[in-house]
Amino acid sequence: MFGISCSPADVWKILITFTYILLFLSTLRSYYSIKKRRKNPKQGAKLPPGSMGWPYIGETLQLYSQDPNVFFATKQKRYGDIFKTHILGCPCVMLASSEATRFVLVNQAHLFKPTYPKSKEQMIGPSALFFHQGDYHTQLRKLVQSSLSPEAIRKLIPDIEAIAISALESWARGQVLNTFHEMKKFSFEVGILSVFGHLDGKYREELKKNYFIVNKGYNSFPTNLPGTAYNKAILARKRLSQILSEIISERKEKRLLEKDLLGHLLNFKDQKGQTITEDQIADNIIGVLFAAQDTTASVLTWILKFLFDNQKLLEDVKAEQKMIYESNDRGKRPLTWAQTRNMPLTYRVILESLRMASIISFTFREAVADVEYEGYLIPKGWKVMPLFRNIHHNPKFFTDPQKFDPSRFEVAPKPNTFMPFGNGVHACPGNELAKLEMLILIHHLVTKFRWEVVGSQSGIEYGPFPVPQHGLAARFWKEYSNQELCH
Repeated sequence: MFGISCSPADVWKILITFTYILLFLSTLRSYYSIKKRRKNPKQGAKLPPGSMGWPYIGETLQLYSQDPNVFFATKQKRYGDIFKTHILGCPCVMLASSEATRFVLVNQAHLFKPTYPKSKEQMIGPSALFFHQGDYHTQLRKLVQSSLSPEAIRKLIPDIEAIAISALESWARGQVLNTFHEMKKFSFEVGILSVFGHLDGKYREELKKNYFIVNKGYNSFPTNLPGTAYNKAILARKRLSQILSEIISERKEKRLLEKDLLGHLLNFKDQKGQTITEDQIADNIIGVLFAAQDTTASVLTWILKFLFDNQKLLEDVKAEQKMIYESNDRGKRPLTWAQTRNMPLTYRVILESLRMASIISFTFREAVADVEYEGYLIPKGWKVMPLFRNIHHNPKFFTDPQKFDPSRFEVAPKPNTFMPFGNGVHACPGNELAKLEMLILIHHLVTKFRWEVVGSQSGIEYGPFPVPQHGLAARFWKEYSNQELCH
């Protein structure tokens, strides 16, 4: 009408420019709120030492232009265990001491609410338990814990074994694999098992297809434009809700009383007789799958790297697992719960891998009021980040912390110095399942298979969890005994 036309490229440039303007204005508002806060500190308290970086952008560029762990470690060395910074448009207080972490996550947890970017809440679902605190969180956490308790998951051992063996068989075909990607598929199948039990194949495939689209878009830039990873993820998230609604309807029609997580959620009634809505069930199921998959897969990938790098340790782990394998008639009988509780060296390897890799390097909280700690002010609305990795790599707690040494766990760590699954009321409720599936996979891997790492064995990628470079490219093959070769 006005004789103006824009090419697709011009439209994209306009949209990108508009997005940056919005980010600039949002950060500008945050910057001036900090300056106002500085002029009106809580009586007798001062802000922690540190640097807020450049106006508007803070220290976000410094954080993402290097290994994040180097960024945090350098800050801790300069300013101490409590310091301030400004990243991702938010003023933050970082905590690198075990006492401060306990203060935020346990002792005064009511003063610090869980906080996530709105885009991530939308992706998983706003009713997922780890976005909440109070009565709703307490009720949901009890339900999840009861379905993932040792008493519940011990019954899953034969099924987890079947998933592990099937995965390993599929890897042992000579091709070079991205270990992390394969571990994600394995941990996803175990997650599906814990949530739904034996799920119909058509539902499993549809859940898997759409879940991996959501997973890919979860850490993408939150631009809901057609064709972007974020937009695809939002659409896939809607399809996940539809698939879950069909599964729930089928359960209700058949009046199935399963004891998996879905069964616990469907059967729940509070003191007033209120049930959980389908949307709440969907959000919490997707939340559990998210919490279970990438973290477990990352740790398993690191375990394979650490064992490959230390062949003597690998042989010792093999010897431990071979004894169990032989006692089970050379693997013809399934593992028992008691056997998984009696793998001391393998278990210490898992713990040391959790410490070294520190998959959950930190967690986000937000102060709901002005809080004073150790003479420092944590202003209301500021983000608070306990730095688990800094604590796990502190030489005061772990001698020679950069060395992979499972023997350090022959003695229990000091309280609040080892928190691979978090701490307090928001600690991971599925940690026992995660450790069980790791033990089972390692058992079958070292007794029946071998692997070698291909290409570069150094370097770390963040996406967002730390994994070896290129997801640990590796080749797997089956190992046959002399007895098997004769047959």
